[in-house]
Amino acid sequence: MKKLAVVALGGNALLRDNQQGTIDEQEQNTTDTLENLVFLLKEGYNLVITHGNGPQVGNILMRNDAGESVYNIPQMPLDVCVADSQGGIGYMIERMLRNVLLKHGIEKNIITLVTMVLVGENDPAMESPSKRVGKSYDKEEADRISAEKGWIFKESPKSDGAYRRVVPSPYPLEIINEEVVESLARQGSIVIASGGGGIPVYRDKEGRIRPSESVIDKDLASALLGGRIGADEFYILTDVPFVYINYNKPDQEIKEFLNYADTMSYLEQGMFGEGNMAPKIKACLEFIEQGGEKSVITEAFKLEDRSYGTKITMEYEK
Repeated sequence: MKKLAVVALGGNALLRDNQQGTIDEQEQNTTDTLENLVFLLKEGYNLVITHGNGPQVGNILMRNDAGESVYNIPQMPLDVCVADSQGGIGYMIERMLRNVLLKHGIEKNIITLVTMVLVGENDPAMESPSKRVGKSYDKEEADRISAEKGWIFKESPKSDGAYRRVVPSPYPLEIINEEVVESLARQGSIVIASGGGGIPVYRDKEGRIRPSESVIDKDLASALLGGRIGADEFYILTDVPFVYINYNKPDQEIKEFLNYADTMSYLEQGMFGEGNMAPKIKACLEFIEQGGEKSVITEAFKLEDRSYGTKITMEYEK
């Protein structure tokens, strides 16, 4: 049976920090990243691709704000904005990937699935919103909107007087239509799913699916998807070629190979940045816990070069 890999595209795979975010920029970045996945297909892997949506859904939320304030267009809730971003980004990835495969003479079906992800209605995170979304406001405007809409705002960590809305980030429990994702992938189709961590939903007491005004960590949702479809390998593509311990300190050290126990120990010691690398490490460990063979964190454009990337397995590779 062919190996199945889940590849999570980080934000920089689609949009760089120094860019405006034009469609030309995003399409070129996406194409460059997807070129690095071709070798997996040539090696016989089946693929599921997930992706982030931070900048894109942020722009959608700002368009929401502008439409309401200027043209009195009713705002759409956060779950609909996440769905919008999944459709737009998924379309872009699918179209760029079809062109990349054409260039390499590879014939594959590619399908984008708008994906709901189940969270707990009473997840503890719902009581402590922490994920910043949308545009920045000054305190006066933030207070006005908070009083009008009930939104919660927090000041920027930069202490620059800017306030942004914060929403909960609950833990993903189940990928809706995960059986469909696995079936299509194992048949050889490339599936683009669970974009932006998925559209957060919960089941009410009658079993009906309801929207959750929250966002889900993309890497945790990708790891969950990988585990539940029995993927062999999980790749997180980001902007660094390796995982480091004591990052940016005199005793900084590259870790190319890690086992589960040592990685967990480093995580508990706070060796990984809580706002950047720690969530990725947690996702990699969760994939291994669910039976995955290997998790890899590497730079988006160095995936094909096996000398790069941090490989995490249950036991050290021999």
